Order: sequence, then structure tokens, then C-alpha cells
Amino acid sequence: MRILSRYVLAAFLLPLAYCLVTFVSLYVVIELIDAYGDLAAARPAPWVVVLYFAGYLAPLFEWLLAAALLLASLYTMWQLCRHSEVTAMRASGLGLRTIIGPMVGTAMVGAALAAANLEFFAPSAAEYAKRVKKEEFRSQGADVRENINYYNTEGRRIWRINRMDLYAPEALDGVQITFERPNGTREVDVSCKRAEYKDGMWWFFYPQYTWYDEIGLQVEPRLPQLARLPLRAMPTLGETPDDFVNETREWSFLSVRARLRYLRVHPSLGASERRSKWYDIHYRLAAPWSGVVITLFAIPMGIATGRQSVFKGILAAIGLFFAFFAAVNGGMILAKRELVPAFVGAWAPHALFLATGLALLWRQR
Repeated sequence: MRILSRYVLAAFLLPLAYCLVTFVSLYVVIELIDAYGDLAAARPAPWVVVLYFAGYLAPLFEWLLAAALLLASLYTMWQLCRHSEVTAMRASGLGLRTIIGPMVGTAMVGAALAAANLEFFAPSAAEYAKRVKKEEFRSQGADVRENINYYNTEGRRIWRINRMDLYAPEALDGVQITFERPNGTREVDVSCKRAEYKDGMWWFFYPQYTWYDEIGLQVEPRLPQLARLPLRAMPTLGETPDDFVNETREWSFLSVRARLRYLRVHPSLGASERRSKWYDIHYRLAAPWSGVVITLFAIPMGIATGRQSVFKGILAAIGLFFAFFAAVNGGMILAKRELVPAFVGAWAPHALFLATGLALLWRQR
């Protein structure tokens, strides 16, 4: 890395860290005031409090980061222009792309972190935070779900599960599966007190079989020897523990991978509901890039601020930030009302403001 790049990066990372810590602290203080009574009464372990606030902040990270990038970009470019450092760099033959490269690169790294957060951490962490607060911080044990129903349309299987721990879905208590014929009539019921998912397949403990004819009347077992097996592997069952977890969790607490699988195993969803869920998937993919978009239009605002009025540049940048936020919400409304395709509603605001930022940068060259 060039000495110049290291210098710009250091000048950018310090205000970015200050802004991000400030925004996170504000949200923590506001939530702490709201939850203080429950925390004082329950006196949970410190790690529970840490996990709660991590789960509370995780879904907001991309917007907190975007706001921090906005202010840090404004401040850094204002400082560089105010001390005529940008002028000196340009006079030395350096292009604007070289000067702002460390800032844009940092924003892209932040986008990657935000994407990883939304996919791997935020869904389950946010669900944990919601459950802990609902229970007033008094219980942090297993998250047990009861009476779960799941229908595999492709395999024509109906699952009924009495009990499942959301954090250990590989073990199910009280399972009954109804296998249907192609015409929709019941063929056989398989029930067991416990089922476990190991080595990529389900294992049933002491399974019991009940067979039915075409008109739904119970008939003699076709394979009586199956009733004497204490344990049986079920390799033909394509369902995984994640399918049952996805069925019980709220849609907002599912990762993109889980949402795509949910749509794949639920082909009977209505067209309107399916389009709405596709918007949520596209938005989840687009949201992490908000910081990059905001950085690209904050940099030229910072240059203008350094050359002209500080107040004017800050107002312009904040105005663009809220305009971008309004455009994102407008795209959501249009997509949810089926006035525009889901892809357009989620990505168009980002594309529009990305073009705006690039146009402003082109004018500054």
C-alpha cells in the first residue's frame, strides 16, 4: 500500500470508528433505558445481556454503518480539502480515484461484513433477543416449539411433531408422518416416540406403521416385520432439521439461504405472497451495499464542503441520505403492492443513488 493510501485510510478510519461507536452507544443507551426494569428484576448473567444487545443491534448494523460512513467521508474529505491536501495530491498527478480508493475500499469491506452479519448472525441473534425480552430476561434455556406441522408437497408427506428444541432440531419427540398416494389419499402412517437426524438421514426409534386402502380404511400391515424393529433408518425422507426450523421461525428471522429453501419446498404459496417474499430476499441482498452507495455520494459532498460552506455540504449530504432512505422505503411499498417487480423495488434505489454518486464524483474530477 502506498504511503498516501495509508495516510488517507488512517484519516478516514478514526472518524469512522468514532461515529460508529457513537451510534451504537446511542442505541444501546436508548434500549437500556427501556429494558432497565426487567434487567434489574431478573439480574441475568452478563453474557445474556451482551448477547441480547448484540441481537438487538445486529439487524440495524448496515444502516448504522452507512450513517457512520456518511459522516466519516464528509469529515475526511472536508479536512483534506480544508488543508489543501487534495489540491496538492492532484497537482502531483494523482487522480481522484487514487485519493478516494482507501475510503471506497473500506466501504466495500464494510458491505461484506454487513452481508455476512445479515446472513449468518443477525437472524438467529435477533430472534434470541426478542425471546429473551419477551420472557423478561428470566429464561435463557432451550427454545422449545410444540405441535409443529409440515407438509412436503413434492414428497407428499405430512409431518406432525410434538416437540422440538429450536437450538437442537436434530432430535424430535413424538413424530408422526403420513405418506400420501399420488391421488392424495392416505397410504401409511409412521409414528415414533423419538426421531434423530444423523449421518444425513433420519433414524426412527421403535417406529409403528398403520396402513390404509384407497378409501381410507385401515388394512393389515404389508410388512409386519417392520413393527419389531427398535431402530430404523429412513433414507428416503428428504426433509432436514432446517426445514422444520424454517417452518417455526418468523420470516424476518430467516437467512437468505433459508428463505430460498422455504420458497422451494412451498410451491403452493399464492402468487402475491411469493412476490412479497421475493422482495424481502432481494432487499436482504441489496441492503449491505447501502454503505458503499452513501460513501460515493458523501465524498463529493465533502469535497464541496471543503471548498465552500461546511453547513451547506453537511445539509446536502444528510438530505441525500434521507432521500436514499425514503427511496428504499418507496421501493418496498411499490413492490409489496405489486406495482413494480420485486427485483426493481429492492435494487432500483441503490442503482439510482449509485449513479448519482458517480455523477457527482465525475463532476469533481
